[in-house]
This record gives sequence, C-alpha cells and structure tokens, in this order.
Amino acid sequence: MASCASLSVKRDTATSGTFNSSARSFTIFSYAIPRPSIQIAHENIADAGLPNTHATSVSHTDWGWFDWLLEIISVRSARVKGTWGFNGESLGLDPSVVSDSE
Repeated sequence: MASCASLSVKRDTATSGTFNSSARSFTIFSYAIPRPSIQIAHENIADAGLPNTHATSVSHTDWGWFDWLLEIISVRSARVKGTWGFNGESLGLDPSVVSDSE
C-alpha cells in the first residue's frame, strides 16, 4: 500500500515564506498504512529542510461519533500549513529601518 502526499513551498522574502503539506493514508482495523496521515504531512515538512518551521494550522479527518466505524476500513487525510525561515520582524528588527544590503 502507498500513501499520497504533497508539499508546496512559497517564498515571501529571501529567507522566509509559507508551506502547505497534505497527506492521505489507508486505515484498516485501526492500523494506518503506511503511517498515520498527520505523521506523513509533518515528515514532508521536515524532509524539505526548511529552517525555523512553525505550523500555524493543522487539520485531519474527523468524522465525530461515526469515526469508530471507519476504523474498520477508510482513508484518512491531514493538512499542515505554516511559516518557515527568518524575516526581520521575527528577529525583532524594524523592516522599514533595516534593508537587505546592510
């Protein structure tokens, strides 16, 4: 069995930006194949080698009270969105005073 995953990275400045990682996995008898989808989504971000990553939004499949029945056989999905890198504001610098040439 294989999973399906994707990662998109957007650069906002020379040293920072945003990312969007999503993944799906197959669940049978409460066992996620090959791994839980949330774990795959986080691993994609780590494998990209982006510095200083921060997840701002994490979502996964939740079917409420019906979820126990789907543990028999289902497909689970997860999405992680966030920021990466360093910009002047995260370092405590005023972007209007400091330029990239300094």
